Amino acid sequence: MTTRDWIRRFLSSVAVAACLELSAPAFAQTPTAPPPPPPPKIWTVSASAGLAFTQGNTDTSSVNLGYNVTYDPQKKNVVKSEGLFLRSTDQGDVTANRVGLSGRDEYKLTARAYVFGQVQYLRDPFKEIEYLVAPTGGLGYKVILLPNTELSVDGGLGVTWEKNTGKDVDTSGAVTFGDKFAQKLSPTATFTQSFSALWKTEDFGDALYVTGLGLSAGISTHTQLKIEWLDTYKRKPPSPSVKPNDMTMLFSIVFKN
Repeated sequence: MTTRDWIRRFLSSVAVAACLELSAPAFAQTPTAPPPPPPPKIWTVSASAGLAFTQGNTDTSSVNLGYNVTYDPQKKNVVKSEGLFLRSTDQGDVTANRVGLSGRDEYKLTARAYVFGQVQYLRDPFKEIEYLVAPTGGLGYKVILLPNTELSVDGGLGVTWEKNTGKDVDTSGAVTFGDKFAQKLSPTATFTQSFSALWKTEDFGDALYVTGLGLSAGISTHTQLKIEWLDTYKRKPPSPSVKPNDMTMLFSIVFKN
């Protein structure tokens, strides 16, 4: 190989090395693709347990257990169910024993409007309600739909069966109205408000109103501390000895998936 060939090969090697050196920072600075977002939750499940203080027909401390389940396949239908159990004793005697359950299926018509069907159940011996069952259905609308604020209202029609202590089952048509409000105060704290009304068509004065105010704050990824005030008002109690109003303050630890 001649001297000229060696010089030519040397210059070619230098040129290739220089190109690689200049192109290396460009390759190093190429931004990486962001990670894909997590898949949406299909099931949301929470359970709560804590202490409660009641004032009204009973003035006691008690234990409360609750649950909330939502099935949302990110399509038209959303199925929800929730329940609350309160029980208290005083020197071995049961002084409060209330169970409230509900199941609801919502079908979206638009981003804000929906139709729903639901079943509500209440048992409260201290209000002389052995059971109250009310299947209803109707229309709802999300008045406010923002990332941190939601407000929905709905109304419906149906039927109700109520069995009071020492009386026959009372069957009547039913009219319902309700609202739910939620405001995120921070990434871990939320204020909630709810109201539901159930009127009997045979006697609109015989109504049941339930109002709730709540504040929850995150303790960890899957736990929250929740304070909730509930007011249950039966406009026409089954007997004069039953007070129409029961107020309950709940302090609970909530476990979420």
